[in-house]
Amino acid sequence: MKMNVKFDFNTICKKVLEEQLNSLNINYRILNFGEIELLEKLSKDTEKQLRAKLDEYGIEIIENQKTALVQKIKDVIVDMIFSEEQVQVKASVYLAEKLGHSYGYISNIFSQVTYTSIENFIIIQKIEYAKQLLIIENLSLTDIAHRLNYSSVAHLSTQFKNTTGMTPSQFQKIINKRRDNIIKN
Repeated sequence: MKMNVKFDFNTICKKVLEEQLNSLNINYRILNFGEIELLEKLSKDTEKQLRAKLDEYGIEIIENQKTALVQKIKDVIVDMIFSEEQVQVKASVYLAEKLGHSYGYISNIFSQVTYTSIENFIIIQKIEYAKQLLIIENLSLTDIAHRLNYSSVAHLSTQFKNTTGMTPSQFQKIINKRRDNIIKN
């Protein structure tokens, strides 16, 4: 039996962090996306145990401030794109407001650390979400273009092809063929 599930990365990550911090009796406060305030100094042993426990879930403690900011930028972008509510302002304005820095500063740091632009990262995330909407929710391209704030279906289709190497229709055919093969087996 096959089951499709939908989940919120931020909720899952927050729950894992709470469970692991509580299991080690660490006093903490969760502040924002991926930001925790430790209310006491950790012993080397406790910090090592925490790192090991978080590593099991693919969560790592970031030491470098630039890397931490880039992770926050990525988290805000993913939240912005995958949110049920459409963001009504430009991504640059949204990021600057959410992160409390000018967009120029955010953009420069992001490019320095990732060797790509915020705009490119946003496109990649939008196309990943479009693929999920095609697979899981079986939405039309018109509905997907509207949900992801594309100016037209043609614009979405062009970015989809540039990113994946195939058109949304070709992608849907591959997915449908795989579904048919699973059903037959």
